[in-house]
Amino acid sequence: MRAQVSEFLDRPFTRNAIMGVILFNAIVLGLETSKPVMAAMGDVIYLLDRLCLTIFVAEIAAKLFARGGKFFRDGWNIFDFLIVGISLFPAGQGLAVLRALRILRLLRVVSVAPTMRRVVEGFLTALPGMGSVFLLTGVIFYIASVMATKLFSDTFPQWFGTLGDSAYTLFQIMTLESWSMGIVRPVLEVYPYAWLFFVPFILVTTFAVVNLVVGLIVNSMQDAHAEETNAATDTYRDDVVARLERIEQALAARK
Repeated sequence: MRAQVSEFLDRPFTRNAIMGVILFNAIVLGLETSKPVMAAMGDVIYLLDRLCLTIFVAEIAAKLFARGGKFFRDGWNIFDFLIVGISLFPAGQGLAVLRALRILRLLRVVSVAPTMRRVVEGFLTALPGMGSVFLLTGVIFYIASVMATKLFSDTFPQWFGTLGDSAYTLFQIMTLESWSMGIVRPVLEVYPYAWLFFVPFILVTTFAVVNLVVGLIVNSMQDAHAEETNAATDTYRDDVVARLERIEQALAARK
């Protein structure tokens, strides 16, 4: 019985159906934010939301029945369990914020869709390397903030008056949000050679560091895809070997 339930849950049709319910539930939760829609058909919206939640709970219960203790050995199963579990908490008694957290059910698309799951796994794998990049970025930001505060604080205290102000301003410059006309050009009117500070800072932080992060994530995604492909190949090979052994045993029995 457990094997049959597990096989049913692993079918592409079942996964696609669950993904459809997740997307439908996301639309329903979005409709709840519309006052005219809720005034016209609020009861129907709540009923559909409860129906979707019932399907999710039934799916988790079926997985627990089919896989037993192995269910909690898979991080994605734990992720689904927590997301659905949050939705079961009562919304009253100071826990109304949990109603807003119901939209987190949409994140279950990540665990259902293999391609999206690969992206997340690649991102998590890249975190150790990204930590080194972020540490390097923090060092660069600290050095640049100290320099900017000493150079421009007297004339532009609103942007570089303190170390914190300088760090925030440099972060805005790094994101390229109003950095030229809003900050750098006014500074250049007073300090014509300030471009010698700002241009290298932008080149290092905005382009070099960001591209390092992107490269790490892409490389990790490729590694995760390669591992997944190798695992599928190993499974197929083991299946073929097992079939050949059964054929050999059947032929030997006939002799």
